[in-house]
Amino acid sequence: MFSDQRLADLNQPLLTEHQLYFQHLADSPRLRHQDVQAVVQKLIEFQVAIPSWALGTGGTRFGRFALGGEPRTLEEKIGDVGILQSLNRSSNSISLHIPWDIPQNISGLQQLLKQQGLVIDSVNSNTFQDQKDQPQSYKFGSLSHTEKAVREQAIQHNIDCVRYGEQLAAKTLTVWLADGSNFPGQQHLRRAFLRTQESLAAIYEAMPTDWTMLVEYKPYEPNFYSMVIPDWGTSLALCQSIGANAQVLVDLGHHLPNTNIEQIVGRLRQFGRLGGFHFNGSMYGDDDLTTGSTKPFQLFLIFNELVDSALDQAVPAAAVAYMIDASHNVKDPLEDLLQSVENILSAYAKALLVDRNALNEAQESNDVVRAEEILRDAFLTDVRPLVAEAYRQSGGALNPIAAYRAEGVREKLIHQRGKHSVSTGL
Repeated sequence: MFSDQRLADLNQPLLTEHQLYFQHLADSPRLRHQDVQAVVQKLIEFQVAIPSWALGTGGTRFGRFALGGEPRTLEEKIGDVGILQSLNRSSNSISLHIPWDIPQNISGLQQLLKQQGLVIDSVNSNTFQDQKDQPQSYKFGSLSHTEKAVREQAIQHNIDCVRYGEQLAAKTLTVWLADGSNFPGQQHLRRAFLRTQESLAAIYEAMPTDWTMLVEYKPYEPNFYSMVIPDWGTSLALCQSIGANAQVLVDLGHHLPNTNIEQIVGRLRQFGRLGGFHFNGSMYGDDDLTTGSTKPFQLFLIFNELVDSALDQAVPAAAVAYMIDASHNVKDPLEDLLQSVENILSAYAKALLVDRNALNEAQESNDVVRAEEILRDAFLTDVRPLVAEAYRQSGGALNPIAAYRAEGVREKLIHQRGKHSVSTGL
């Protein structure tokens, strides 16, 4: 939809102002000790996977307001992510959710992915819903269920997800469990954990040796008395018992209010068990809002831990998978995803600007105010020109949302797919 020439035409009216702002920032005292092009290059290299389920309108338990033009097939979902990638060049991978995204025409999908410059990053299993004609119900759990037949069904589903992923060269399985209980006494807490541990080990054993299993945690919802994997410590314990390729996945929304997520990130990096992120924004808990929309300072502090640990030779240099996990009810999903990626890149850019030497000196000398001011200085820097320059140098749009609207993308998708098209899985 966006040819190189069309992007150049859309960028042209913005270039003079962009270059003015970019050069002003690059020449400012704030960046005098920074290699600005090195920062831009790191932004260019940073990629965030797009989840297939975020391409359609989300909703709440009370209602859903469809936007129209939503992707009805996996092929159309790939097309939508291709639009995002052409605009920001930072969204080159897709995370699939099975059974919503079971691949059919493998060779056709491979060709389409190649044309769009995309890859399949990971596959996500679904044992939090009962599917049509499913023999066993997950009403009282899946991998932790008291009945062996239910556990075996859930184990096999996860193994099937891996097989689907192998067909499209994915290397990661993400496991999130809704398992838990709503009432005291409903579930034997220790035995539920042990059954889950045994089930995850069986899935892990069936995975290729070059695959990674990401184990997600969530303190509440859909169960409100207990969750089998409620926190990062439980997830870490499971991963350590399963194997080296089992890693903890941190979803920014899956925490109780005011949780120090950046400290969790630092600990997991230190232990070599931080496998990946599900980025979103959260005001109360599991809101799945636009990343960085409600707590931008926290997002910056998380990236501060990531950048700092990457520079520490004592920290295991394990790869971290980055993905968005969001739901949209009042926004155009593609615009929301463009916003999320830009907010993520902005937080990363600010973390790259932190004066590490000065911060270390302040911390070692217990200069509390100085340490805080160093972080505030980086956070309050307007890095939008750096992000825009990364877009420009990589061949994208200086202003992705403006380009998206100028091209009338949503209107074209509605014309192609219909006003009442509904994305699969919602």
